[in-house]
Amino acid sequence: MRCVIQKVAHASVVVAGETVGKIEQGFMVLVGAQAGDTEADARYCAEKIAGLRVFEDENEKMNLSLADVGGSVLLVSQFTLLADARHGRRPDFIQAARPEVAEPLCERVKAMIEEKGIRVETGRFRTHMEVSLLNDGPVTILLDSRKQF
Repeated sequence: MRCVIQKVAHASVVVAGETVGKIEQGFMVLVGAQAGDTEADARYCAEKIAGLRVFEDENEKMNLSLADVGGSVLLVSQFTLLADARHGRRPDFIQAARPEVAEPLCERVKAMIEEKGIRVETGRFRTHMEVSLLNDGPVTILLDSRKQF
């Protein structure tokens, strides 16, 4: 699984004019499931997301986690994170997991984060989404459960 984690002051996702997810302070997380991903990949990502210490403490050091600051997560599925654009001009998405595999894996990431007492909002799987956010820092972290980067 691949994730793009952005520390945000606020974020929201709109589908067909309806706000389906909205958070204040926390993480906007784009998550893409890769063909062959398992529950272990979902767990790796959930643990990292919940445990990242990138919020400032009283000494202005990145030392606090979501739980420490009462933050939330806006989790949005994005298969294009698995795009391969190395050849030609049109990316291929062969590495992306099929929707029937990806959706349950994304739901597992959500559930595992929630098990840690962190509120999670989501986008809507397989729809056109409009995502808005105010990146705080800016802080952006890339995760890959296969540790390819």
